Amino acid sequence: MRREGPGVGGAEAQAQPPSAAREPLRTEFEFELPRGYVDESGTVHRHGSMRLATARDELVPLRDVRVRENPAYLSVVLLGRVITRLGTLGDVHDGTVENMFASDLAFLQDFYRQINAEGHTRAAVACPHCNESFEVELAGSRLGES
Repeated sequence: MRREGPGVGGAEAQAQPPSAAREPLRTEFEFELPRGYVDESGTVHRHGSMRLATARDELVPLRDVRVRENPAYLSVVLLGRVITRLGTLGDVHDGTVENMFASDLAFLQDFYRQINAEGHTRAAVACPHCNESFEVELAGSRLGES
């Protein structure tokens, strides 16, 4: 059944810029940890990817006993759900996240906020010397690199 009326098809649907209609929604973002996760064999894993969180990803951890006992554990469980790849590890889960260095955990928490809350990984900045404004890409870059 095809529905016609305001907001369905017609001129409003065609009013979108052509580039917006052709660009697929990006749901996974690459990152590189500042220090890296060290597995049981001593291998350091730094490159990974994180997907956008769903409502379920944010609700399920609230039922976790560890989160109920310690609300700070929420980010560990949540990150364990949305990190899709880390180096050559076969599986990334909350146990992986809880054994990361604090600086890597802070990096991932910030990265999560960037891709889920703001919806992009670019930030507007200004040069402290000349005050010229420009954007920097935050996803997948190493700290200190532009």
